[in-house]
Amino acid sequence: MIEVWAPRAERVELLVDGGERVAMAGPDERGWHRAAVPLTPGTDYAFSLDGGPGRADPRSAWQPHGTAGWSRTIDHDAFAWTDQRWHGLPLAGSVVYELHVGTFTEVGTFDAAIARLDALVDLGITTVELMPVAAFAGHHGWGYDGVLLYAPHHAYGGPDGLKRFVDAAHARGLAVLLDVVYNHFGPADCYLHEFGPYVHDAHHTAWGPAVNLDGPGSDEVRRFLIDNALGWLRDYHLDGLRLDAVDALVDTSAVHVLEELAGAVRSLSAHVRRPLVLVGETATNDPRVSSPIEVGGSGLDGQWSDDFHHALHAVLTGERGGYYVDFGSADQLREALAAVQVYDGRWSPHRGRHHGRPVPADAARSRFVVCSQNHDQVGNRARGDRLVHLTDAARTKLASALTLTNACTPLLFQGEEWGASSPFPFFADFTGDLADAVRQGRRAEFAAFGWRPDDVPDPIAAATFRSAVLHWPERDDGAHAELLAWYRALLRLRRQVPAFTSTLTAARLDGDVLTIERGDDVTVAANLGAGVARVSLASPRRVLLASGWTEPFLAGWGVAIFRTS
Repeated sequence: MIEVWAPRAERVELLVDGGERVAMAGPDERGWHRAAVPLTPGTDYAFSLDGGPGRADPRSAWQPHGTAGWSRTIDHDAFAWTDQRWHGLPLAGSVVYELHVGTFTEVGTFDAAIARLDALVDLGITTVELMPVAAFAGHHGWGYDGVLLYAPHHAYGGPDGLKRFVDAAHARGLAVLLDVVYNHFGPADCYLHEFGPYVHDAHHTAWGPAVNLDGPGSDEVRRFLIDNALGWLRDYHLDGLRLDAVDALVDTSAVHVLEELAGAVRSLSAHVRRPLVLVGETATNDPRVSSPIEVGGSGLDGQWSDDFHHALHAVLTGERGGYYVDFGSADQLREALAAVQVYDGRWSPHRGRHHGRPVPADAARSRFVVCSQNHDQVGNRARGDRLVHLTDAARTKLASALTLTNACTPLLFQGEEWGASSPFPFFADFTGDLADAVRQGRRAEFAAFGWRPDDVPDPIAAATFRSAVLHWPERDDGAHAELLAWYRALLRLRRQVPAFTSTLTAARLDGDVLTIERGDDVTVAANLGAGVARVSLASPRRVLLASGWTEPFLAGWGVAIFRTS
């Protein structure tokens, strides 16, 4: 049985490769059209709405010719999985590594990425997080403009390529999360509006009309998104999903779509007998995103938390533009380490209003994912500068130490472990008026920060995309190799010292020295100033790892990790 939800069409025909046209029965009372036509795996097909051109199936699992092409049937059960002994990983205790398939290697495919998984295991990573891979227009892009959410991007290797990647990761003990975008659809090759009310004008977001989660027809749209999430987890054996900008999922229903999704994923988790993780990105500083449903939360397992990054970045770089106007003091960095969020209901100058709410003292810190760099914080700069491009080696080491000794779940961005020379600017593969609009929009956005138009790389140029590709050979040379060794040592300590995954005991600021007590026996001391500072310890300690330490002094931007002797 072939079916499609198309309440806006009076007549739908199934187009089958070879020229066959089959009139579908419908629409029924909820807008579904159906045809009792068996399509064997590997068959190309499309839908014609009221005599119009062939359109891809909104639930297409495979778009071998891109988003403008026809869909192709596949048999998910035909893949020969070898991960039967894989039992999954919870978020607690994880170290996440965010990567973009198209720039992670020179080839830019799932299969090419497999060859680099051993390097992540050697580094000490437990969980890989893929930036969005749902089919989007063109060859390359960040992936946040997906238009066919069920189909892995053809340029990356399609469905079987993603399955091979996940299978290979599991064989190495790595969990795999996927970034999914349910708050908007991409602007190119998106024909969902021809089928039905996938978006509506009752609410608006930064991307235009909101996805229809609470208007007429919203039951089917919600089911579309939830089925998509379950499909990634079930058919591709993924271990969890990172949900993009959940605060842009505008839903006035009595049961929010996040709560409905969390319940569905819990049921699937029980069925497959392994943890399935949901992590929400949110700009609201609201810990209820990852609080249990029973206490009024959304029921997600975790959430991204930005305040640690912003406080750390502002202290290290001195930047105060944009949202960094809310940050800059060393005491805010201390607060971010002690309480997760700086803005917990206090006044935000950047927003011109009060922002956030406190994280409960008994909330597991592992629920909160923190970083010193990620795709947004690097890529939404005009030139895609990494932290290592903005600071020196000492500050980069300090940033990584505070991130990887954090009680929250740490996330690394591809290449940061060796101070990759390649930037990560925004890039896309649009054409025509849309390409021009994106160029103009990026230049206007950064003009407000004092950047001249010529300073902003052309996001449509192939050279901009190519500039973001990692150069793996450099990791073995000079300063890159030194930084890589530092990251390995930090991650080894995180595995070996239980205190690093326990809640912080105390954080103090004495002049420029930030001292963090972890458990009963571990201290992290960081000199946040340019000069040399004396470090006073309450009891004799031995140094586990240090940069810039000459007992009892820390050089400027130095960090030292101690343990009771």
